[in-house]
Amino acid sequence: MTWITVKPMARPRNQGARRQALIEATYAAGQKRGLRSLSLTDVAAQAGLSRGTVLYYYGDLDGLLVEAHAAGVERFCDDRDRLIAESDDPRAQLGIAVRAGLPSGPDDALMRLLYEFDFLAGNSALHDELVQKMYLRQMDTYRGIFAAGRQSGTFTPALDDDQLAMTFVALEDAYGLHIVGGNALMTVQTAVAAMRAVAGELGCPAATSG
Repeated sequence: MTWITVKPMARPRNQGARRQALIEATYAAGQKRGLRSLSLTDVAAQAGLSRGTVLYYYGDLDGLLVEAHAAGVERFCDDRDRLIAESDDPRAQLGIAVRAGLPSGPDDALMRLLYEFDFLAGNSALHDELVQKMYLRQMDTYRGIFAAGRQSGTFTPALDDDQLAMTFVALEDAYGLHIVGGNALMTVQTAVAAMRAVAGELGCPAATSG
């Protein structure tokens, strides 16, 4: 008798691209159904794949959601920091940080999902860690801008940099939640104007462009 050795099936070489596509499908399907109602079948249908194919890359829905959450945090924070780095004027940097930190509108799929992930944090240590990571990244972004503005003499705040950063992260999160929630009384433009007004009153004038 001839014995045949069956080797485990190798994952495709474009594994990274397929995993990224599944993350994007998670964002899209999550926007339609909400994270708490989302299933692997929903993600598979959105991606045009079978449920088994999704399971080939992720062992379960929780694993996919954690990776989607982590990718979303990195995308939001990295994209904003990249825009801020294009200017060396603290006033312009603050204006950019404020605008880029808010959703583009009620249909901003990534921001909507990031807010929904916040509600999962109480039931998952991994999601809780990612929520805290995003908060720390937000704090670092604003703290760096306020510190640079103070050092250059552009800003003359009475509050320290941590207090300023906490204030702007809180405003960003609160206004953003109203925007993705579809509150017609809270537009992106209204939120941006309010945050810039607060910045000015606190001795940190933000540029109106950006």
